[in-house]
Amino acid sequence: MGAVGLQTHIWANNTRSLLLLAGFPVLMVCIIYGVQLILMGLGFLPGTGRGLSDDMALAASWLGGTIPTALGIAAVWFAISYFGSQTMIDLMTGARKVERKSEPELYNLLENLAISRGLRTPTLRVIDNDSLNAFATGLHEGQYSVTVTRGLVNALTRDELEAVLAHELTHVINKDVRTMVIASIFAGIISVIAELVFRGLMYSSGGSRRDDNKNALPLILIGIAFAVIGYALAIVIRMMLSRTREYVADAGAVELTKNPDAMISALRKVEGRSSVKGPDELQQLFLDNQPDGVGLEGLFASHPPIQKRIDALVKFGGGRDPGPWTGESYSTEPSSYSTSVPATG
Repeated sequence: MGAVGLQTHIWANNTRSLLLLAGFPVLMVCIIYGVQLILMGLGFLPGTGRGLSDDMALAASWLGGTIPTALGIAAVWFAISYFGSQTMIDLMTGARKVERKSEPELYNLLENLAISRGLRTPTLRVIDNDSLNAFATGLHEGQYSVTVTRGLVNALTRDELEAVLAHELTHVINKDVRTMVIASIFAGIISVIAELVFRGLMYSSGGSRRDDNKNALPLILIGIAFAVIGYALAIVIRMMLSRTREYVADAGAVELTKNPDAMISALRKVEGRSSVKGPDELQQLFLDNQPDGVGLEGLFASHPPIQKRIDALVKFGGGRDPGPWTGESYSTEPSSYSTSVPATG
């Protein structure tokens, strides 16, 4: 943040995102190849009747036909998600669109932040529950949306709410909200393929099949290894994308509002109160999404811990950490920071 500038972090984040997303087709090939080996081992697909390497080579030769089919299915899935993603998100979260008339201060905060960067104001949505969270969605200009929970609006001060909106708007400015939506769509495709395969294996375990392939067990084990590795890496890639973008969005919020203390105190209030129901693909988009346990947090958590984000804002943004929020108002001195939005009268 401080040494090289926010733009350098944005470039690095976008480059990393593109490289990681480029790996999704490779992961899909791994999963499909693994599925073919498993089906061959179970006798649902014919083997060569020779050695293990010959059977594996035969399965690889089928990729010329199965990959285009899989890509066609993926294209249909992507088209449905592209045009219907916001509707599906609204149905899953209970979010509803709001206008200036019903939420004047909230709308003005978002509008003025967008104007300060020459952007079209994203659609504003509210989820009527008590959790403290927010997220941005959308794939292109005119489709972007910022959603906040009612609990967040009620718990945060004006400056803190402005900081959270600036955080989400930074995701829009950096285009990483588009990257995350696309990553979630790709990961969803892989998840569906993997789930169908494993469900199919469970149902077929008691069915009739040919057992004349002497390489059956090795093929099944190798196939499962390919499928599991592809599926696990898809999850890890999605998590890596989400973690890296949160630090940059926090820094972007400070750049927009010139008020690191507001972003820090907002994160303190959100800490431990951010639970919102929704699929994993959606929760990667949230302001905060902490796991219930701490076992493999470093690998599988979609967001960095709140404390690490605050430490970064203190170190690089010059902010002050008021400590964990107890539900009472923080005692603050008159702010020396100038916010980007004038108070409504």
